[in-house]
Amino acid sequence: MTTIRTPARIIPRAFPGIKPDEVQEIIMNSRIKSYPAETIICHEDAFEQTFYMILEGDLEVTKNINNSEQRLLKTLTAGDFFGEMALIHNASRAATVKSLTSVIVLELDKEGFNRVLKHSPSVAMAMVGEISKRLRQNDQLAIEDLRMRASELADAYQQLAEQELARQEFLSNIAHELRTPLMVASGYLHALKKGMLSGEQLQNTVDTISRSVDQIVTLTNDILFLQEIELVIPEFQPVNIVEVVQNVVNKYTGKAGERQVKIKLKDERNVPNVQGDSQSLERAVTALVDNAVKFSAPGGVVEIRFASFENKVSVAVEDHGIGIDPKIRPRIFDRFVHLERSGDDLYGGLGIGLAITRQVIQQHKGSLDVESQLGRGSKFTITLLKWL
Repeated sequence: MTTIRTPARIIPRAFPGIKPDEVQEIIMNSRIKSYPAETIICHEDAFEQTFYMILEGDLEVTKNINNSEQRLLKTLTAGDFFGEMALIHNASRAATVKSLTSVIVLELDKEGFNRVLKHSPSVAMAMVGEISKRLRQNDQLAIEDLRMRASELADAYQQLAEQELARQEFLSNIAHELRTPLMVASGYLHALKKGMLSGEQLQNTVDTISRSVDQIVTLTNDILFLQEIELVIPEFQPVNIVEVVQNVVNKYTGKAGERQVKIKLKDERNVPNVQGDSQSLERAVTALVDNAVKFSAPGGVVEIRFASFENKVSVAVEDHGIGIDPKIRPRIFDRFVHLERSGDDLYGGLGIGLAITRQVIQQHKGSLDVESQLGRGSKFTITLLKWL
């Protein structure tokens, strides 16, 4: 049952110590108004000159924090009051007050309050006491707000520091990844210019230079692709995802063979086309296959499975290699995060492959999931929309 308060009972709470005749003076200079639910009675930052005493109903007081969060400060009910600062101080509202239910309030504006003061000086003393109490409460709120902002600034600084460290590591990794093939290509080109090579040795040298140049081009294209993918919106077409995956597997047959790793396709028959861009999807799959081969032990197998369900098609790339450390798993899709060493094994790369995959799949309105156990392998599953 809704509680209803009378003005004669509420006014002494707002103005402690005032006399009965002063209560009547305030009532005579006030007005009773009703508001429906969901009505904003006081607007934060607005300049208003009304004091409210709640006779019936419930209201909430909220404050905007950092222009993003609407924080609930408290809930008001019958017998409470708000807005007293407006009677003595020409400042904007500190918070927003909105009715949660139908409400009835007793309103006293600044003009009426001034009339009361002429006949009831004790009201002024009561108001000063109440204002002092509210100011102390507001100071506590301001201190809490400053603490929150200090914490947010500290978090932002930490993020900037981490980004700067990632940037430095990225530049260092780029230098390393480019220096090796450049030095190889440069050294062999000098040997060619001097006519030091011939026959089979010459052909092997040309092949080595070609691989080094391809490595440089691939690395450069990956960096540019990651930077531009958000700016370029491809026009989706029906894509044979099995054909896309097969193209990637064909490219990695040699690398997998060098590591004594086999790549097997399973359930590749009767897979529906998907909505997408074949070139960007090939890049996404390439990153997954590259990682699966790289992190597999010699003699390992990389399995790629297809599945179709409802209006979606999935491609799962699974290896049985080193797995992912739970400590870095939340960050594996971040740019420039990569594993440099596991035991005695060193791993190259810039750490942008999975970032590319995630960006591509997000652009295709699909999903990318990962399952992994340290020391037992990982499975990445891409899910895409069928072409209907």
